[in-house]
Amino acid sequence: MNFTDKLNQAIATNNSLLVVGLDANPEMISSKYFQGDEESLIEQIEALLLRIIAATSDRVCAYKPTLGFYQALGGKGLQLLERILPAIPKSIPIILDAKHGDLNTSTVLAKTIFEQWQVDAVTLTPYAGQDHAAPFLVYSDKAVFILSHTSNPQAKTLQEYPNQEQPLYLQVVKEAQSWATPQQLYLEVGTTSPEVLGKIRAIAPERTIFLRSLWSKKSNLESLVNMGLDQNGAGLLIPVPQDFLSSNNLAQEIADLNQKINAYRESKINQGSSCEIWTSNVCLLNQHPYQDLILQLFDIGCLLFGEYVQASGATFSYYIDLRKIISNPQIFNQVINAYGDIVQKLEFDRIAGIPYGALPTATGLAMNLQRPMIFPRKEVKAHGTRRLIEGNFNSGEKVVVIDDILISGKSVMEGADKLKSAGLNIEDIVVFIDHEGGVKDRLANNGYRGHSVLSISEITETLYESGRISQNQYDSFQTNHE
Repeated sequence: MNFTDKLNQAIATNNSLLVVGLDANPEMISSKYFQGDEESLIEQIEALLLRIIAATSDRVCAYKPTLGFYQALGGKGLQLLERILPAIPKSIPIILDAKHGDLNTSTVLAKTIFEQWQVDAVTLTPYAGQDHAAPFLVYSDKAVFILSHTSNPQAKTLQEYPNQEQPLYLQVVKEAQSWATPQQLYLEVGTTSPEVLGKIRAIAPERTIFLRSLWSKKSNLESLVNMGLDQNGAGLLIPVPQDFLSSNNLAQEIADLNQKINAYRESKINQGSSCEIWTSNVCLLNQHPYQDLILQLFDIGCLLFGEYVQASGATFSYYIDLRKIISNPQIFNQVINAYGDIVQKLEFDRIAGIPYGALPTATGLAMNLQRPMIFPRKEVKAHGTRRLIEGNFNSGEKVVVIDDILISGKSVMEGADKLKSAGLNIEDIVVFIDHEGGVKDRLANNGYRGHSVLSISEITETLYESGRISQNQYDSFQTNHE
């Protein structure tokens, strides 16, 4: 079970968005609970943390130990962490609050926390970029929380640079969204300002936000919760106040807080049910099965709208550049899986990728499906073996051909013809995006069945309904695509 599924299950089971911090903080030790000298400090902290877990495991959706507190206690502190983690029920996800920001140690930390400690997610700082997050994101069943905003007053100079209209913290949110899907990348936001939270929610509507530092006398809990929740009354995690954790009535206080937050959630859901749900850029009534993938491709600049001259000389109202996906492993994995949804239903002996654009995809697909791969050369070398087809194959085998974009069908049919000239049978051609315009009919006229993950019309409709492209861009596509 991946992190998102585990989190959603815990939220549903306990009907809670609350997260409890499990910090080895000596300041939490109170004489009214414990007696003893300094040597028993760790034992006292451990007893308190175990008591907190016992009192809250049916009232929260996640636990969050802060790594720094355990590190501050030295080797015994880390040993304590290794005892606390197994005490957490396996049904409740663990978010390790590491605020890790060192690129050089990211790989070894990811291996330690995800493989050895078996935590489910980790918090990271963003300034080393996607390279820093990548070692954590290769664990497809885990997740990262990117620190996007902090409530520290002295951070304002940096976070709101160069101005309040285009602050750095919003650029962090925009950039981080291109690193991984909403199922793997979450946002951590520390603020008491509904305005700040609203700006982040506006540009990251699909992301779950872990709201921090909200417990202030000046903050309005209802406004913050209402601003942070998505239209479905979800997408927000809320920490339990630290002062609750030393209470004699911890379980009841958390239950009362949860009841209050759930009332705000219900109000938000009721507001959503009375909104203009028929306006397509507010609610998607007919959600495309690959909606998230489409939005991700748009966010990283693979799908562009404007006036673009194609290689053929024709001018389109859009441009598709799928080469960027190989630098975004999580999106690339989604693309490969989308191809796989089609390919695994076909009968074939080998997979063939059309160079150069489809070779990475065909390679990933062959590895995922554990099927052998070959490819026709774009040009035959004048030296070496001068082979037209690279890879091992036998004459008479059936091959499914993989390409990236279907515009005229010329290049993919040329590749298929090379494969056929070597005695291979080609029936099915699978592409990621179909530009339409009758190209699948042209494939059929040449003896091939064409399959596509997405059509350009589906992409445009989804982007328009989700508010990613404007009315003018949508109308321009419709006019040029008729």
